[in-house]
Amino acid sequence: MADFLRMLAATQNVSVAAKSVGMSRQSAYRLRARLKGAPFDIAWEAAFRHGYDNLAHAALERALNGVEVPHYYRGELVGTSRRYDERLTVALLAMRNRSGAPLMGRYGAAAEYYGEHWDALLERVHCGPADWEREGGGDDSDREREEENLLDFLKAKYAPEERGRR
Repeated sequence: MADFLRMLAATQNVSVAAKSVGMSRQSAYRLRARLKGAPFDIAWEAAFRHGYDNLAHAALERALNGVEVPHYYRGELVGTSRRYDERLTVALLAMRNRSGAPLMGRYGAAAEYYGEHWDALLERVHCGPADWEREGGGDDSDREREEENLLDFLKAKYAPEERGRR
């Protein structure tokens, strides 16, 4: 599962990732459906978030800096100009929430958190049980600690600062 997720993050292609580990695309989706809400499912979304972030950075750069357009006269380059696409800018802004996080996926902030802790999540998928409930043999301390880490991450990233109040 971890090898599949690594390839999915690298290629953004479920078919290619599945083939790389000897399974079909349909088998990969069935596995994800069976493990809905488990580390594998969350890591799947986080893997796509990696690719989305790369795409968003490239699109943002084009929106901010435009695209250089060459101008030719009689087959000879006579100059260039910059072309800006305002529709791209508007689309980029529409795809983010008020805090700037991408509006995608079913796990939202959890996938964002795990995207930033990708290696730890892959290790959990690779070495741990397939679902959260079987983790720790009935001891919920790891799960609780993970939830606390997620809450701390969200507070640090999205909570308004308490400046000048009182």
